[in-house]
Amino acid sequence: MKTILLGAAALSLISASAFAADLGLAAPVVSPAFTWTGCYAGGQIGGGWGQKDLNDSAGIVSPITGFTSANLNISGYMLGGQIGCDYQFASSWVLGIEGAALGGSIAGSTSIATPVNAPDSATFSQKTDFLSSITARGGYAWNDWLLYAKGGVAWAGDRYSVFDVVGNYDFEGLETRVGWTAGIGVEWAFWHDWSLRLEYDYYGFGTNSVTFIDNVSGTIGPLDIKQNIQVIMLGLNFHPFAWPTGAPASW
Repeated sequence: MKTILLGAAALSLISASAFAADLGLAAPVVSPAFTWTGCYAGGQIGGGWGQKDLNDSAGIVSPITGFTSANLNISGYMLGGQIGCDYQFASSWVLGIEGAALGGSIAGSTSIATPVNAPDSATFSQKTDFLSSITARGGYAWNDWLLYAKGGVAWAGDRYSVFDVVGNYDFEGLETRVGWTAGIGVEWAFWHDWSLRLEYDYYGFGTNSVTFIDNVSGTIGPLDIKQNIQVIMLGLNFHPFAWPTGAPASW
């Protein structure tokens, strides 16, 4: 009798499951948790600020202008793209590498009083129109969130000018500078293979000798310029090569 009852109960469960499936009431399939393992590409936009310190240690500008140093605060915007690859370990730690290139304008100018040809004044202007970097990044992931730090080598493209309003001199300088960068960020995989991130980066370029040319007199010589730049960027990444793929764990 027990055997008959157990058999009937099992048959009832099987029939009920089949009926539920026919009605579309089967148990939902849980999407796999998002993984940071894989490669990605995306874009980013944000703002930056920094400082440029000019020093005429070789005496190129000072005999003409009368000043030997100038300090300049700069600010502006940057936008560009990034591409990288990450690997997420079973312990939720993530390691990866990324390349980024940004273009825009982080610039500023300041007036400088000059004893020569008084009451004339000089204007020191600067513009950083691109930043690029190759960095390693490491962080900790929980579900669809990633908190990370990064660091590596960086490049900056800079334009400088020192001129006066009456046309006594017009110095110009141009350089591509190599330095370093370090930053922190948080990234959120909000939908399938898409993620948003917010990142802060510091760029240190130290002091470098930049060749300036006076378009009026033809004078050529080096000026020492120290610079640093900081940026805050909002980015969007697409992860087409993540494995295995799936929706974030919260979905």
